[in-house]
Amino acid sequence: MSQLQSTKAGPMGGRWFQLVIGIVCMSMIANMQYGWTLFVEPMNEKHQWGRAAIQVAFTIFVLTETWLVPIEGWFVDKFGPRIVVFIGGLLCAASWALNSVADSLAMLYVAAAIGGTGAGAVYGTCVGAALKWFPDRRGLAAGLTAAGFGAGSAFTIVPVAAMIERSGYQATFLFFGLLQGGVVLLLAFFLQAPKPGQLPGSASRAVKQSRRDYAPMAMLKSPVFWVMYVMFVLVAGGGLMATAQLGSIAKDFKIAGVPVSMLGLTMPALTFALSIDRVLNGVCRPFFGWVSDNIGRENTMFIAFALEAVGVLALSHFGTNPVLFVMLTGLVFFAWGEIYSLFPATCGDTFGSTYATTNAGLLYTAKGTASLVVPVASIVVAQYGNWDLVFLVTAAVNAIAALMALFVLKPMRARFVAEARVEEEAASTAAQVAR
Repeated sequence: MSQLQSTKAGPMGGRWFQLVIGIVCMSMIANMQYGWTLFVEPMNEKHQWGRAAIQVAFTIFVLTETWLVPIEGWFVDKFGPRIVVFIGGLLCAASWALNSVADSLAMLYVAAAIGGTGAGAVYGTCVGAALKWFPDRRGLAAGLTAAGFGAGSAFTIVPVAAMIERSGYQATFLFFGLLQGGVVLLLAFFLQAPKPGQLPGSASRAVKQSRRDYAPMAMLKSPVFWVMYVMFVLVAGGGLMATAQLGSIAKDFKIAGVPVSMLGLTMPALTFALSIDRVLNGVCRPFFGWVSDNIGRENTMFIAFALEAVGVLALSHFGTNPVLFVMLTGLVFFAWGEIYSLFPATCGDTFGSTYATTNAGLLYTAKGTASLVVPVASIVVAQYGNWDLVFLVTAAVNAIAALMALFVLKPMRARFVAEARVEEEAASTAAQVAR
């Protein structure tokens, strides 16, 4: 059977249909992170819990979403994707249903933990599936899958905001929670893992790929993994802060409700920014993933992280202008979201496909570590009365990560892959001699 024929064999619709399922599932859980900022101020106005206390729920969500992914990934690698995504959909629906009736911070935090567990199960499974089904186009496939999470909420930001205004945040939590969770439950039945003979070869020569499959414990012993982990934390921290605090930033800049007219549309600055940000945050993931398939992962990281640093600095200086606020937040999210395609793809390239879901899940815990800065940002702003220090630190760590990509990760990974190839060739030669 030819390679082309073998790549078409398998589940209904082949590997591209599996990718589409993953993208749709990701879009269904996107609001749990990217729509959160719309609920913060209404909750605070009703219960007077304080922004920092409410944002602890966001941190709990991200921690459970990320730090449990390795465990969920292990279940996927062992039992397949279907059952894990099905349970994840149930938990996501239950989480927002609880949010709709939460009358205490404790209940809000419990709901956040449930939602994070469910979202992590869906996210980790879908990204892992993309890495396994597309060893030849990992950047693009991981980017398209992650785009579902980054841009999925773009289509519902306006309806969510409108329903909060019309019916209150509690009814909005319940309606969208049941809707989104139900779609995930249905699509879970169509998911399958790839089988031998269904996959094509490796990527272009611009991408350094190992021909060995490393088990999770072996990966954790590699310094390459920890360099990627630190870089992930540095870049993710600023992006998560912007995601969770954008509504509060716009309010403090006194431009949240100011009408902005662009692209033939007129909307309040915050709503406009959220809509554009979600689209660009999604578009950037397959775009930069595709770029990395052609020019290499580390080169692409340098470009994106440097652009993020410039965007954050510009936002700190010009963000009080409503039009520039919309444009610059779009730039910030465009240059940030690609970490969710570049890092998983780089992990798969470096440590192989067999344990890709678990290994990518372990790296994804860096997002949880980075989420710890979100409540800290609120405290810093309360202390100093402005966002200047937060923006400055965010820009600085992105610049550091950009330099690390070129001057630390790139040479380290090249040596790691080369050494693995030599070891594999030596083992193959020894086996042939033994015969």
